Amino acid sequence: MEKKLFLKLGREDSVKRMHPWIFSGAIAGAEGELTDGDWVHVYDNSKKYLASGFLHDGSITIKIYSYHKSEPTLSFWSEKISNAYLFRQQLGWPNNQTNCYRLIHGEGDGFPGLIVDVYGDVAVFQAHSIGVFLHRVEIAEAIIQVSKGAIKAVYNKSSTTLPTEFAQGHPDGFILGETTPEIVYEHGYRFMVDWKLGQKTGFFLDQRDNRQLLGAYAQGKSVLNTFAYSGGFSIYAAGNGATKVDSVDVSKSAIDLLNKNFNINSYNNDLYNSYVVETIPFLKDCDSYDIIILDPPAYAKSISKRHNAVQGYKRLNKAGIDKVKKGGLLFTFSCSQVVDRNLFYNTVMSAAIETGRQARVIHHLSQPADHPVNIYHPEGAYLKGLVLRFD
Repeated sequence: MEKKLFLKLGREDSVKRMHPWIFSGAIAGAEGELTDGDWVHVYDNSKKYLASGFLHDGSITIKIYSYHKSEPTLSFWSEKISNAYLFRQQLGWPNNQTNCYRLIHGEGDGFPGLIVDVYGDVAVFQAHSIGVFLHRVEIAEAIIQVSKGAIKAVYNKSSTTLPTEFAQGHPDGFILGETTPEIVYEHGYRFMVDWKLGQKTGFFLDQRDNRQLLGAYAQGKSVLNTFAYSGGFSIYAAGNGATKVDSVDVSKSAIDLLNKNFNINSYNNDLYNSYVVETIPFLKDCDSYDIIILDPPAYAKSISKRHNAVQGYKRLNKAGIDKVKKGGLLFTFSCSQVVDRNLFYNTVMSAAIETGRQARVIHHLSQPADHPVNIYHPEGAYLKGLVLRFD
């Protein structure tokens, strides 16, 4: 039986503008017994069809997958995934220098609540809603089918992104196929990716372009990479002739992975040091550097936490600015979706004012093209970055 939701009068406008979210306050009523994760068809107040998608138990009640009446069959998933896969091929991924990339980027690819990252021949599936998780087998089948066998296995890593009670009954593991973690390539640099125990899906693919930009400035420089995780920025700095690279992360397992990445890239460990320590205490006691990277985890995941996040970004950036040498660079980032680009800019500016230093913005940074932003969903532009030069 078809499951239906009806919107309040006038609340269909955002759907007609193709925004992929419908909030709970817009719902007038339902037809059929509904549970979290159901595929539902949405109608306006006059019972005219608008869209279809998954029911979600939260303030975002519907995550829209189609504006044409359809059902989530294998052919439905194959068509949508084919569109995403062909776009990545258009971007040039994968190639003989880079074999890791994002295949599905949530709303940016028309898949609200789903992330799929590819590492060599394995795709890592991460669901952020029960509805899309319940279709993991069909989605995995479609991924392998669309890739024509280039992707041989699909691993589910959704235990940290789904509601706790639901996740407890659905542990992480391979959905289809099986393979072991392997060394992947990004612009020719080698990285071990731990998609089972590592952060997110195993690697921060969204910083690919920004790592390459850092490399262009690194020759002959001293570099500090904070919140380093597995050392993406550190490896690019070393590979481009930095004379000193220090890496800081509070997680010992992250630093262990970083050290492995230095080893597999055959870099001289005498020039490169790693520290298991909190970033701000390290910045207070360290020497100055030519280049400092501040790439913290999201400080806020809800509007209610935004003020505290802004204060955290300000403290962090002030501490970093204080340790940039004259003529040096600061690469600073925020991945908090609720901290928009203007707010982040103003926060960094406020930190710079407190230091009393002259600064110039020389780059505005964002996420790469395999992390696209749906034009009707500007919230998808989550990664903000600035490169500043200090006199």
